Amino acid sequence: MKYSLVFLIGFFLIVTSPVLAQFKEKPVINLENEDKAFLNWGYFLGFNQFDFKFEYKNDLDDVLVAKSIGFNVGLIGEMRINEFLDLRFEPGLFYTKRTLGYSGFTDESDAIRDVKSTYINFPLLLKVSARRLGNWKPFIIGGVSASLNLGSNENSPDDNSSGTFRMTKKLYNWEIGFGIDFYTEYFKFSPSVRGIFALSNELVPDNDPNSPWTGNIDAMKTRGVFVNFTFE
Repeated sequence: MKYSLVFLIGFFLIVTSPVLAQFKEKPVINLENEDKAFLNWGYFLGFNQFDFKFEYKNDLDDVLVAKSIGFNVGLIGEMRINEFLDLRFEPGLFYTKRTLGYSGFTDESDAIRDVKSTYINFPLLLKVSARRLGNWKPFIIGGVSASLNLGSNENSPDDNSSGTFRMTKKLYNWEIGFGIDFYTEYFKFSPSVRGIFALSNELVPDNDPNSPWTGNIDAMKTRGVFVNFTFE
């Protein structure tokens, strides 16, 4: 529900902002040739909120997830296909923290697992833009990505019985989002909202197949939303 609300608000802003911009008659056109180069470069900063989607083997108590705000930073390489299509490569670093809560434990050290993840993300994306309206241009963007989780603990011999929650190091996702290009006097500024959805199972099960932490989990997949502020 929260993700749907964020996307609806973002969609409303994208649709209405270009219309409001037209109230200013004959605006001064900034960076008129900005999008004509075959290759463009930039960087982004932003924040995120990641979650987990669990698939269970049996109908028992769900694992609770407490989410927090993380941050993003990365680079952008863009190849122009035509006026409306661009191919983008956006390698970046995403830091996030999720806290998992398990029922059935009396000791907090057993009931709580803090899952800190530092993802290095490598997305290949197609950006589809509308026609430029003055100094505004809305777009949608989507594609696939591969990530490395530097905090996965995948190769650790310890598991949850020793307080170590393990995840796979490699992760594959699909991404979709939307935003607006703003053409200022000196650079192009592009805020965007994007969802990321894992295609692969991230969970490394505990050594005990009947583990109270992982025994009932069939699959655990990352999903999340992030807001980027791009400068090109």
